[in-house]
Amino acid sequence: MIGKKFLMGAVLSLLILISVSTAQAATVYWTDWTNTTANTVTGTMTIGSETVDVAFSGTYYEVQTSGGTNFWSPNAPYISSTVDNEPPASDIIKLGAGGTVTITFSQAVTNPLLALVSWNGNTVDFGEDVITFLSYGQGYWGNGTPIMNSDNTGFYGSGEVHGVLQLTGTYDSITFTHTGEYWHGLTVGAVDLAPVPIPAALWLFGSGLVGLVGLKRKIRR
Repeated sequence: MIGKKFLMGAVLSLLILISVSTAQAATVYWTDWTNTTANTVTGTMTIGSETVDVAFSGTYYEVQTSGGTNFWSPNAPYISSTVDNEPPASDIIKLGAGGTVTITFSQAVTNPLLALVSWNGNTVDFGEDVITFLSYGQGYWGNGTPIMNSDNTGFYGSGEVHGVLQLTGTYDSITFTHTGEYWHGLTVGAVDLAPVPIPAALWLFGSGLVGLVGLKRKIRR
């Protein structure tokens, strides 16, 4: 006769296999860029029920907010085991002259994503070892390979780099430097907001409740 422990182990293994096999890439909430002024572009990301204001600060060549060429086609360089969807066709910030770029969020996000178009011969640096390329390949302007620098704080665009990089961690802003060319484009997205920290007082209150429950159980025994 098959023992209960064996059956429970088999069921647990089956559930793990099912969960792994059904794992899918996440939907990314890309920024809807809406307004431009000199050296500033603003827009929003709608993550679940929350609207996050996004502000780009830095020198740009041109901004596309509605209509125009879809530079995110073909979408292959932007899809991966992590990312399920490419940026919307109408939205892109084109950088020309090099310099410093800062992207600010009204609410902190976790592991934000930058989608890139035609980063050709650019040297880019984020100042810390936090970036990973999730995907890259043949895009609107051709193909290229990002070459990471020696300390993994940035990369050099060898050829026409099209792809998605991820910054690991929690961010209310992203800052990087880049060198110039005619133009290279980007947009920013995220999957999740950063979790709201629980105040220390609530942690203590919760710990106290757990202690009381444990004490009550002990008394009843």
